[in-house]
Amino acid sequence: MTESRPLLAVAWMMGALASFTGMALAGRELTAEMSVFQAMACRSIICVTVLTLIAWRVGFRKVATARFPMHLARSIAHFGGTYAWIFGISVLPLAAVFPIWTALLGAMFLRERLTRWRLAGIALGFAGILVIVRPGSGLFDVAAFIVLGAAWCYSTVYAFTRAMAPTESPLAIIFWMNLIQLPLGLIPALGVWVTPSAHAWPWIAIIGIAGLTSHYCVAHAMRHADAALVAPMDFVRLPLIAVVGWLFYTEPLNPFVLAGGVLIFAGNMTGLWGERRKRLARA
Repeated sequence: MTESRPLLAVAWMMGALASFTGMALAGRELTAEMSVFQAMACRSIICVTVLTLIAWRVGFRKVATARFPMHLARSIAHFGGTYAWIFGISVLPLAAVFPIWTALLGAMFLRERLTRWRLAGIALGFAGILVIVRPGSGLFDVAAFIVLGAAWCYSTVYAFTRAMAPTESPLAIIFWMNLIQLPLGLIPALGVWVTPSAHAWPWIAIIGIAGLTSHYCVAHAMRHADAALVAPMDFVRLPLIAVVGWLFYTEPLNPFVLAGGVLIFAGNMTGLWGERRKRLARA
């Protein structure tokens, strides 16, 4: 494992969050006229094309792997999570659960320590999510099963990414992920394929590019910090998406989003502050 550099990991996660936001907008626009499988297949086609050209340029040895079974398991888990995420994109509270599971999986399988600062950061982030979605509301009830399924898939993906990061390059991780996911999305999409409209093509490009940059950023973030520190940054996705929905789709933005966002930010800062204290104590 490389030396822990939490601030650099946060910078990479900010890039990932920007990419996820672009994917959310593209997913909403595309599923208005095509199936989720077709939207995912279009993303994979773009990603595989770009990644194959990159691999050809730098040498295919850069994507060679001796851990194909782990790539396969990670890619299948990610495919399931992405399908559920795009399917439930209009509901939004995807980040409600999986950072919690990610930290626990990291502790169980990767021997990462759940320090009191990390636990406090996770708790504050989860509290912020609860303030925003308010369990018992119709929003939470409708989304519950979809979000929980996607949450488990994504937390598994984070754990796989962290386990693979010391030996697998970010390029290899996203290359194999998209290559494996291409037939998973394309085969079921063929039966319901529709010709994309002129409006859809820019969004197809966005979902493809964002599909590349998001995982490239996450893979780099995982190389610089433990999963329990990196994953709570994804709590920011929910208030960020809520603001985007307000700006682009005139969705109501209420004070609960602001209050929850403050708690989420406090949770992230708590985790970073605790990590900084730990590094200073070792110095």
